[in-house]
Parts: sequence; structure tokens; C-alpha cells
Amino acid sequence: MIILISAVGSTGKTLMAQKLLEKYHIPYLSIDHLKMGLYRGDKNCGFTPMDSNEVIGDKIWPILKGLIMTNIENKQHIIIEGCYILPHYLKDFDINYSEKIVPVFLGFSTNYIKENFESKIVQHRNAIEQRSWPEDRSIDKLIKEHEEFKAICLESGVKYFEIDEDYDNEVITVYNYIEAEKRRMDAL
Repeated sequence: MIILISAVGSTGKTLMAQKLLEKYHIPYLSIDHLKMGLYRGDKNCGFTPMDSNEVIGDKIWPILKGLIMTNIENKQHIIIEGCYILPHYLKDFDINYSEKIVPVFLGFSTNYIKENFESKIVQHRNAIEQRSWPEDRSIDKLIKEHEEFKAICLESGVKYFEIDEDYDNEVITVYNYIEAEKRRMDAL
């Protein structure tokens, strides 16, 4: 089983990956670590850490695709999380691979961001790893990022989960979806 978790930054991808690791004992890979490893290893890798998710995603996707395919072929499990997994990349897999992938695209509604920007989103950004909050990342910018990500997900036809009011209760839907997909794959 390959679990792919994608969302705008500070949406809880790494926290979700950590919880899934603890539940299923499946390792996870943060694409941010891969991104920084590639960049620090070769400044001519074709992107900088400040480039857009699309630029970085397009450079990293062939590597991730190869990792995913190898894990499936070797019947190994992995969780991969990061904002660089763009919905249209999933079309690169034929049914022999796609049936073993659990894609999770997660976002916040405008309502959730307005109600919880300081108290939950900014406050909990370091639940698993230490990161600073960019000074230019305002509530309006975050709302725009989530609206654009949701539109891309819906346009691509992927399953999109939106947190609207209560993160802890609503994210259970995502965990239930993953569990149902795991049972489906176990029956294959």
C-alpha cells in the first residue's frame, strides 16, 4: 500500500503521516527532505527551494514515481507526504499501480481558515517538525492557496477532503477512507 498525502503547507500532512506510521508501522518520506537533499547535493538540480510547488513538483515527480513503482513491485509499503504531489501526476500510473495507491488530497475551507488561522493553523504548524511561518503568509494568502488547490483537485477528479469546522472530528473521515482502502487492498 502506498499512501500519498498532499495539501497546502501547514495543513497537517506530516502529522497525518506520523499518525499513520504509528498505526500501520509503515515508514514515511517527507518530500521536503527529498527536495532539500537534492538541492543541497546539487545546486544545479533544476530548482531552488523558493520555486513554486509546480516547478519543484515537476522536477521531483519522476523520482517519486520511480520510488512508488519500485515499492509496489517489491510489495513494500510507504507513506509519502508533501505539497509537491500534484493531482494530475496520478494519471501517470496504469491500473496495476494505481489500485495499490491511496491518494489523499486535503484542504481547509475558507471558513476554517478564518475561524482558526492564529489559534490552530499557525499555532500547530510545528506539531512534528520545526518550521518558521513566512512573514508574507497572511490569512488572505492562505485562503487563496487552499481555494486554488481545491480547484486543481476537483478539476483533476481526485478525492478531496476539506476540513470546514472541527479538524479533529473531520479528519477522522480521511483516516476511515485510508482504512477502507487498506482493507480493499488486503483483499486483492
